[in-house]
Amino acid sequence: MPLRHSLLLSFALFSSAAPLAAQAVAAQAPAVQPAAAPATRGTGQPWQIVPQPQSSLVYARDGSLIGEMGRESRTSVPIRTLPKYVGQAFVAVEDQRFYQHDGVDLIGVAGAIKGKLLDGITGGHRGGASTITQQLIGNMHPDQIDRRDLSIGRKLREQQAAREMERHYSKEQILEAYINQINFGHGWYGVESASRHYFGKNASRLTLAEAATLAALPKSPVGYDPLRFPDKSQARRNLILGLMAEQGFISRQLAERTKLEPIVTLHDAGTAAVAQYFVDAARQVAERAGVNVATGGYKVYTTLDPALQRAATEALVDGAAKVEQRKGYKHPTFAAAKDKRDALEGAIVAIEPQSGDVRALVGGRNYALAPFNRATLSMRQPGSSFKPFVYAKALEDSLSAATIVPDTALAIRLDNGRVYSPDNSDGTFLGPITMREALIHSRNPVAVQLALRVGLDSMVAIAHRSGIESPVAAVPASALGASAVRPLDYVAAYSVWANLGSTVEPRIVTHVDDASGKTVFQRAASVPQSVIDPRVAFIVRDMMRDAAERGTGAPARRAVPANIPIAGKTGTTNDNVDVWFMGMTPDLVAGVWLGFDKPKTIAPGVAGGLTGQLADAATPAERRYTEYFLPGTEPEPLRSIPWRLPMFGALTP
Repeated sequence: MPLRHSLLLSFALFSSAAPLAAQAVAAQAPAVQPAAAPATRGTGQPWQIVPQPQSSLVYARDGSLIGEMGRESRTSVPIRTLPKYVGQAFVAVEDQRFYQHDGVDLIGVAGAIKGKLLDGITGGHRGGASTITQQLIGNMHPDQIDRRDLSIGRKLREQQAAREMERHYSKEQILEAYINQINFGHGWYGVESASRHYFGKNASRLTLAEAATLAALPKSPVGYDPLRFPDKSQARRNLILGLMAEQGFISRQLAERTKLEPIVTLHDAGTAAVAQYFVDAARQVAERAGVNVATGGYKVYTTLDPALQRAATEALVDGAAKVEQRKGYKHPTFAAAKDKRDALEGAIVAIEPQSGDVRALVGGRNYALAPFNRATLSMRQPGSSFKPFVYAKALEDSLSAATIVPDTALAIRLDNGRVYSPDNSDGTFLGPITMREALIHSRNPVAVQLALRVGLDSMVAIAHRSGIESPVAAVPASALGASAVRPLDYVAAYSVWANLGSTVEPRIVTHVDDASGKTVFQRAASVPQSVIDPRVAFIVRDMMRDAAERGTGAPARRAVPANIPIAGKTGTTNDNVDVWFMGMTPDLVAGVWLGFDKPKTIAPGVAGGLTGQLADAATPAERRYTEYFLPGTEPEPLRSIPWRLPMFGALTP
């Protein structure tokens, strides 16, 4: 299993046109120009072909599609770029006399009237005789031609507009507008969007079988959905292939061979990874930069790693479900909750520490059911995962990881007169303990004492210069993560440990191009900025490595292959309202949060001391470990040996 995937999974534990008829109109018909920006839907006269909303496409770092932005998922394409049989399939099933009528199919109307008369006798129901031109008018101008209106007046207005449209536009232009206009289900409009999402390819590469499958959808995008009802979809596809043969578009032999092909669609709507929350975050970035990607027509290039995004999504969905199955869990499960805001939620962010590039971002368990992006918008308490910032300040102030601090009951009188008494999650106190062991086992009184010793303002300052942008209150409880943070910013701040004291700003979007290919927004990779002494950062990171080896982060260590070095820190707030795991490998920093949108306890909560002195011949092997010191903070025997230099470097096995 790849290194970065293992880490995330461990976190989860806690053509040309159809032939034109001789009477097709006029060589001087006005060309249909693509829109630079979408026109308001339904503008102009009902016979006019007007530009329709386009979507902005979002791409992963490898160039694969991961999503779309805009009012409608649509990318209009010229019909001349498509295989002939694409347009022919729609004509065959929707309007077989398309190249003979003037916008209104009188033969079809007569047949429809006859059918309705028979329906009155037999109690049956037959469809109408709307041409492709009439359908286009109703879909393009719903404010003027409401096709839900079954009155004669609406029919007459529609027919008049259809004849007028055919006087102004060629058959090719009308068919092109039609296949770019219609709804193919799932909010996908136009043949290009449908082809991309159902089959993972551009419409120019559609096979005959795929074209006929899409031509089945205008009649009922739900009833003939190839994703949900492949058998019904295949039956109607085969009907269309037969009609194409009857009407001379293809041979009967080709139709019969094509009918044997299975319906093959793609998972994840034709995207490289489920990434709606990431796409939402990219939209936020672009809009803050002044690029209105919602108007459509843009190409947004991002930092997302599709494989890592898939792993993160799987980790969050599976991990949250496992928590719901634990003994003592009494809340509605996500599947059973009527209001999804009452169910357990989560977020995952993974960042490349050297560049700040966000490789994966998941803002919840299901975007369609709960679209609030918890990774970028929620503010949650980080709990004990905040402690490394407190310890870093203590190391800066000449303490060492071997300094003894008592893990004991405290009674701190606050400015408001109340008494603050932090305890430990296990309800016990370990007495005198080294700073290293205190961080490994997440002893709350020790962190509070260190914060008071270095000064609460200093604790706040080191958090802010590390990249935590949200307010951190200068109160003792902040040493235990009582001040809320935003997951995306918080994971970026944790890069300070992976980068040995240098922090980066997260980058989601690399650049945005408009419809003409011009770059309208660009952002370079973040350059690490040194904010903490690299020796201090190394020692803190090494303590977190120990925490992952034998402390509160041990479940993550057990889940990751032994040859992959990791460091990390858990974080749990009072009453188990917020649960975090912050961790890192040599090339990835990631954070996982679990909790409820309406804060409440997830489930009920589920030690000897050390001397801190140098080991000697009498020290048992199990009580020996390697410690690191800043010059001047090492035990006295080491201070007398001038050639012993402090060592620090990369996170390696």
